[in-house]
Amino acid sequence: MGLSVKLLALTAVFVMASQVLIYVPAIANFRISWLGDRLATASAASIVLTASDVMEVPRAIQDQLLAQVGADAIAIRQGGISRLIASSSTMPSQIDQFTDLRQPSVLGNIRDALQTLFFGGDRMLRVVDTTPAGGELELIMVDDDLRAAMLAYSVNSIWVTLILSALTGALVFIALQRMFVRPMRRMSQNMVTFTAAPEDASRIIRPSRRTDEFGVAEERLAKMETDLRNTLQQQRRLAELGLAVSKISHDLRNMLASAQLFSDRISALPDPAVQRFAPKLIAALDRAINFAQATLTYGKPLEAAPDRRLVRLGVVVEEVAQVLNLENHPAIAWENHVPPSLEVDADPDHLFRVLMNLCRNAIEAMEGSGDLALIRRLTVDARRAGGVVTIEVRDTGPGVPAMAREHLFQPFQGSAKPGGTGLGLAISAELIRAHGGEIDLVPAAGAGSIFRMTIPDRPIDFAARTGRAGAA
Repeated sequence: MGLSVKLLALTAVFVMASQVLIYVPAIANFRISWLGDRLATASAASIVLTASDVMEVPRAIQDQLLAQVGADAIAIRQGGISRLIASSSTMPSQIDQFTDLRQPSVLGNIRDALQTLFFGGDRMLRVVDTTPAGGELELIMVDDDLRAAMLAYSVNSIWVTLILSALTGALVFIALQRMFVRPMRRMSQNMVTFTAAPEDASRIIRPSRRTDEFGVAEERLAKMETDLRNTLQQQRRLAELGLAVSKISHDLRNMLASAQLFSDRISALPDPAVQRFAPKLIAALDRAINFAQATLTYGKPLEAAPDRRLVRLGVVVEEVAQVLNLENHPAIAWENHVPPSLEVDADPDHLFRVLMNLCRNAIEAMEGSGDLALIRRLTVDARRAGGVVTIEVRDTGPGVPAMAREHLFQPFQGSAKPGGTGLGLAISAELIRAHGGEIDLVPAAGAGSIFRMTIPDRPIDFAARTGRAGAA
């Protein structure tokens, strides 16, 4: 049973229930009206008969009047005098039900109507009402004709109820089908179709022009499917890029290992210049090999935790400056404001990679303009507050565009330059978070941009520290 069939069935049931609620007081009113008509006929006849001087009405007239009213006896009481106008040859011995139309009661009328409908047919009724002259008119009658009329009325009501239920159900079904079921079915079918191929742009739902809740739901569903499609495409691109980078890193690591062998042989030469630069070359090759190995493991579900040690931050910053040749850069002024005694509890290789990515991005941003009048300055500053070290990388470049700030540390979305992948910032953010720290772009007072990193010290293992103190 689909939603349409359920709605149709529920509509028919509700219409039938409402008609039943209407039928109960209606059948009671029908009974009162039927008895009222009989009393009106008897009242008109009694006026004519009481106006004559005949004390006893002939039997033929009595029988005709009783047949027309459908009663066994008709009596009138006026001025304290009672008069039997007409009666059958056999008077009933008992009265089964008394109905006083002078004192109507809704619940009493409903009760009497249901008793007549379900248990009547041979019961004797006594009905009393007021005459136009102010007297009382009383009828004694069997309820067989009344019950037959009530049954006929009920049958007609049932047919009317069925017709109304069918018409109302059809109209409500059509209205609900167009307003609710059809758009709901459209969205559910679209979900099934989109799930089969979420990267297919043609399967994204096209919102209708409705302004109600379904229109809003369609717009939200379209946006959600679009975002999901873009995310899946980015994940696929990232997977493909990761595979390509892994292949390149694998071969690059082998080539760097060969270059490292040649550098070891070169370091054995007695030339003073070679002896001065060879250690730096060997260190750079070692770091490049480590980077290639780290790239091969990047993106795995579980990565190795940082190898944290106490590191002099100023020395790491100077190594970054040497690799990027910032000290001899022709257009960019380099400033290292890190205190020489500042120590940070971090992985030195991870910290070097983070600073390398941030400084390289700043250099590329400032080198984009050829105006010699522009001030180009790159500054690294750091400070310690308790167990947290804060590092800031400042530049006087054009700053990060507003569109790039929304997805700054997400791969393929946070690049501020055309053609960039944003992987440098994404990797930097992951390495900082692995230390339990944070990285963010903070508002700059003037031109340029400021990247701020916070790296907390490792928590102290008090149990181990207490154990070592006790052993000592």
